[in-house]
Amino acid sequence: MTRNEVTELIILQKSAMGFTWSELAKAIDKSKEWTTAALLGQMTLTKEQAETLGTMLNLPVDATTQLQVVPYKGSLPTAVPTDPLIYRFYELVNVYGTTFKELIHEEFGDGIMSAIDFSMDLKREPDPLGDRVNIVMSGKFLPYKSY
Repeated sequence: MTRNEVTELIILQKSAMGFTWSELAKAIDKSKEWTTAALLGQMTLTKEQAETLGTMLNLPVDATTQLQVVPYKGSLPTAVPTDPLIYRFYELVNVYGTTFKELIHEEFGDGIMSAIDFSMDLKREPDPLGDRVNIVMSGKFLPYKSY
């Protein structure tokens, strides 16, 4: 099985068995955000995590093995994404990317926010005018070094 086939099978089994991403995350004691990324092919699971989720989702052994292989991260196509939700994140970076950059440099200096030493929390925020999506991203600041 390819990693993409494993991802497709996971999505199918999750839906067929009625699991939520939060339920799967709880089974391995990880966040729903990290677990979802892992099951969509962006993170590496331990053998124990892969076997636990493989059992829950009734995955074949070769699928649980694939979940333990370091993935090719950033698997979205290089062209502008067409999925409306993913496109909005692309749009956010296009509109606010220079603002993120300026404010991070002003506050921290010359460097980047890590996507490796990173965490994210996504939750629903009730609002009488229409519920809001609240996403908090936290990445370690990594300064460029002089040598």
